[in-house]
Order: sequence, then C-alpha cells, then structure tokens
Amino acid sequence: MGRDGVVKTAEEWKTARAPELRNLFQNEMYGRMPEKPGSMEVVTVHEDEAWLGGKARLRELEIHLGKPETKAHLLLVIPNQRKAPVATFLGMNFKGNHALLEDEGIAIPPGLVGKDSARNTDKGWPIEAIVGRGYGFACFYSGDFVRDQAEVALARVKEFSAPVGTPADAVPATLACWAWGYSRMVDVLEKQPEIDAARIAAVGHSRNGKACLFAAAMDERIALAIPTQAGCGGTAPSKLPEQALDPKNVRPAHETVEIITTKFPQWFCGKFNAVGKNTERLKFDQHELVALCAPRPVLFSCAVGDEWSNPEGQFAMLLGADPVYQLVSGEGIGAKEMPEVGKLMPSRLGYFIRSGGHSMNEEDWMAWLAYADIWLKAKP
Repeated sequence: MGRDGVVKTAEEWKTARAPELRNLFQNEMYGRMPEKPGSMEVVTVHEDEAWLGGKARLRELEIHLGKPETKAHLLLVIPNQRKAPVATFLGMNFKGNHALLEDEGIAIPPGLVGKDSARNTDKGWPIEAIVGRGYGFACFYSGDFVRDQAEVALARVKEFSAPVGTPADAVPATLACWAWGYSRMVDVLEKQPEIDAARIAAVGHSRNGKACLFAAAMDERIALAIPTQAGCGGTAPSKLPEQALDPKNVRPAHETVEIITTKFPQWFCGKFNAVGKNTERLKFDQHELVALCAPRPVLFSCAVGDEWSNPEGQFAMLLGADPVYQLVSGEGIGAKEMPEVGKLMPSRLGYFIRSGGHSMNEEDWMAWLAYADIWLKAKP
C-alpha cells in the first residue's frame, strides 16, 4: 500500500489489506474461525441410485469430526445425466435434511421430536428444479454443528478450538462455527467424484446467509456465494444513518447492531456484542466482507417486504465492494441503481429483489439458477 494507506494494486489487496480485514472480522465481529478438525471420517449411510424416477442419485453422508466431536449429515443429490463432474449448490438448512424430502432413509437429528421431526416440511429447496438444470445439490443442518438456542449455543461453541492466543472476547461464536461447517462440507464435496470442486456455490438464508457470506470470505474454495436476506450482521451495513421510526414508533426501520446482538448474543463474539449503539467504533463494515470474496461472484437476494433486513443498505454494500472488484477482476456491480423488482442483475456483484417477505422460495431459486448459469456455466 502507498504511504496514504490506499490499496493501489491487486497484489497489495491480496497480500496486505485482505489479510488485515480477515483478522478484523474474526477478532471484532464473528470470532476466530475454529482450527481444522483433528480427524474426519465420512460414511455413506443411505443411497438411492434411481431417485426422482431415475433422473438423479440421492446420497446421505454421515461425517464424524474430532475436535470438536461432531456428527453431521450431508444430503447430496446428483443428476444421473451428466458428461462430467457437476457444479453444485451447497446450502445450510434450519430444520434438518429430513425436512427437505419425503424419504424415510434420511436421518432425523437427535433430539428433534414432534413437528420438528416431520419430513418434507421445508419447502425452500426445489431440489428437482435444481437437479433438472444440471446442478448437484448438497445440504446440511446448522444444528449438527451448533443448535441455535442461546444457552445451548454459548456452551457448544466453547468446544471449538480457537488459535492459541485468541482473546476471550474473540473466541469462535455461532456464526463462525456455522461458517466452519460450510468449509467442512466443502472438504467432503472435494472427495466426491461426481462433484466439480472448483464450482461450488454456497447458499444460505437469513442467519444462515450471514454464515454463508463469512464462509465465502474466509474460504476461497467457495466459487460463488448467494447470501439471501442476510441483513444486519451479514449483508447489510452495521453503520446506519439515523433512521425514521415506523408509524407506531416501535422500532427502527432496519435491524441494528444493538438489537441483533441483544436478541442473539450467541451469534457474534464478545467484542461485537459490546458495540451496542456505538457503531462508529467499528473499523470496518460489511462491504469489506463482500470485497474479501473478490473476484468470485456474489449475489445478494432480497425481498421488498423484508425491510427489516435493509434491501437498500445491502445494495449499498455491493456498491462499496465494487472498487475492490474492479481492481482485482476489472468488473463488479452492473449498475448504480437497484434493479426492478423481479429482475435479476447478473453482474459479478449481483442483486435480485422480489415482492413478498422474509422467506426462500422458488422465484428466488429461478433467479439464482439463472445467475449460476452465467457464472458457473453448468450444462444439463
């Protein structure tokens, strides 16, 4: 970097500023990424070679990790009609793999009972459409790594090993452990002969989208990232202008750092939880987390009715990351204005906003598949 501290070349970004930012996000927001596991064993526990009327192969893998002791499951669906290893979407779900399909062979995570153990209840993953476009589909349950209840999570994350010398207020928090889970599943996908390990797209919705983006920023093996409606602590800015209250003067227009860290203290490290209203103390904002993904494509996906996650602020974060993308790849965001509702902006820094609220649905996936068709170049 020059004497003025400005990054002027792609090499300076890669060797100086990017490592500095990765340290800042770990030490002051998400906590340090846990160290790699001491061991990993992968076992196929369920397989259907003629799933979807013979169009695809369904496989469930059981992954045993040591340090911390973890048993996770990865659901994998691969199109049978393929000429070469396929590009693959890797997602993290809220309910468990059993909730994605009506298949008695898919394991139900321990401790889930009643409605939580019901199959085929999570409609946010149109697996048949994904496979029909020539993509592989892989998905895992966040709770296999850390269950998202504050007391349970705060106890569990202590089992993840932080690098020696990590301060107490920067040890791994839940989002870092989930991001670590994405990387462990990439480890597994790299060993599957039907998967093209150079074409893995990470997807995550809401809190999972926060983890998805952090994982992509930290793990360059993720070729494309789609954090959807990830909002504060993920794709939206932490440093907000003074906001108008809603008509009932109940809350700000968008979620704030103070609100999210009070409600979900397990997600972030102690240093970020202490920020509260004083966001001017932060040495970074979320556009710099996006920039850490450069030159890999990143698509933000939003909804008009999900104002709490700040769709306009998310677009501003893409604009903020654009200079780094221009420096590293010669291209970044496709426009200076948000696209029309329902129209995909398919640039390297992409954006999509639809009508409706906070959810993940088939309209989203149709846009994401179109984006992947451009950037991952998968063919049926």
